[in-house]
Amino acid sequence: MLLLIWIVVLTAALVLYFKRKYSVFTKYGVKNLTPVPLLGNGLSIMLGREHVVDNLNRIYQMYSEERFFGQYEFMNPVVVIRDIELIKQITIKDFEHFLDHKTMVDGTIDPLFGRNLFSMKGEEWKDMRSTLSPAFTSSKMKLMLPFIVEVGDRMIESLKRQIKKSDDKQLDIEAKDLTTRYANDVIATCAFGLKVDSIAEENNEFFRMGKILTNFGLIFFLKFFLFTYFPSLSKMLNVKMFSEETAVFFKSLFLNTIVDRKKNNIIRPDMIHLLMQAQKGNLVHEEKTKDIDAGFATVDESAIGTKTVNREWSDVDLIAQAVLFFLAGFETVSTAMTFAIYQMAVSPDIQERLVKEIKENEAQNGGKFDFISIQNMVYMDMVVSEVLRLWSPAVALDRICTKDYNLGKANDKAPKDYIIRKGDVVQIPNWAIHRDPKYFPNPMKFDPERFSDENKHSIVPFSYMPFGLGPRNCIGSRFALCEVKVMLYQLLLHFEIQPCERTCIPPEFVPGKFNLGLKGGNWVRLKIR
Repeated sequence: MLLLIWIVVLTAALVLYFKRKYSVFTKYGVKNLTPVPLLGNGLSIMLGREHVVDNLNRIYQMYSEERFFGQYEFMNPVVVIRDIELIKQITIKDFEHFLDHKTMVDGTIDPLFGRNLFSMKGEEWKDMRSTLSPAFTSSKMKLMLPFIVEVGDRMIESLKRQIKKSDDKQLDIEAKDLTTRYANDVIATCAFGLKVDSIAEENNEFFRMGKILTNFGLIFFLKFFLFTYFPSLSKMLNVKMFSEETAVFFKSLFLNTIVDRKKNNIIRPDMIHLLMQAQKGNLVHEEKTKDIDAGFATVDESAIGTKTVNREWSDVDLIAQAVLFFLAGFETVSTAMTFAIYQMAVSPDIQERLVKEIKENEAQNGGKFDFISIQNMVYMDMVVSEVLRLWSPAVALDRICTKDYNLGKANDKAPKDYIIRKGDVVQIPNWAIHRDPKYFPNPMKFDPERFSDENKHSIVPFSYMPFGLGPRNCIGSRFALCEVKVMLYQLLLHFEIQPCERTCIPPEFVPGKFNLGLKGGNWVRLKIR
């Protein structure tokens, strides 16, 4: 009897606890789906019933009349912003109230992840942003373009060899594997000064370490859960996001390269050279008029990123930035390139128009291209801009509230304003906004004409955000755009891209996954032109 009483009391206590925990939004009239205790609103994703972007899209559309709505990430409230004006306030006007990203790891435990630009917070982030921003101008990217072209040349040669060996003179490729290997080699040369051929040498050490580093499987998810909800325990257990093997590899590679360059007075216009300059305080901000327009999707640096900083950074701080550069290129840029290839395969008319522009550029420049000429390719920029709208690699943007902030009422019937508290999370669902017919008519149609000179001015400001918004936007947008355009240029110049029997038409994501992989893989067919 006593046991039964305790069970009833404990059950009642748990019910009351969860009721209070999951009633944050109710009293403010903020709509949200009923959460599952402990798991919040992510059960369909965890059970493999729904992909994360399909889940986000579904709920976004469900609350079409709301300025914002609520979600529960396990037991933590997350405010999802729909209203464009409110997005502008959060990312620009009242940026100081939403300065930071969510904390994933402790920088003292795992500095390679916790000390990078994405994870840094407050004034320290501002200082690092200002230190690094001169490294990502168009003039710096211009110097790196020959390294990217060299990687592309090796890729083209390797693919041609494989096609010539085949009986039917064609090659079916998994585009994500190809673009990941390409991006890996670009990072190897542009960030670490290494010459790697990941297509010819499939299991080279640099690529293998990259695969380990970006393995976002069950172990990664469990670590993320531990970091998020039990930070003290994860610190006590010394849990790290990266394995010791990968940490030692990247530290040794970076430091040995620096030692070799100093010893032999080697100057190579890549990321390691720029980081070495940044450490000495020798990176100088350029006049804005000197910067080259890298395309419609490019984001500009804010005043925060252009201030002068007199601060010394440790070797570990610089390694962390190089690793972040690696992660961004290995996963997000390769995803953009993958869907660019996919769209060329399923949009032959668009492919041929882009090929025509590429051939005209080849004829005009005598078979060569540089940073300026590729930025002058109008249709190329239209195509890439549309790829980044429909297939944005960053599904959502997050910000942590650093000072209590009044978001106003969620809807016309809400009883009172919602005050978001310090430490709570806001999310901007850019994937869903990019597919909202209110901002992009017939949103599921791949239509580069949205970004023509005649049409792009009608795009609602702050509705297009593939590289984020405000001072905390993506510092590497120019590099990413350049890399995607160069790959498309070289690939389409030499190959016709077609669908094959394994091409996923219509596109459908694998349920339960966080990466943007299509069911059965991202397969296409290549034929030599």
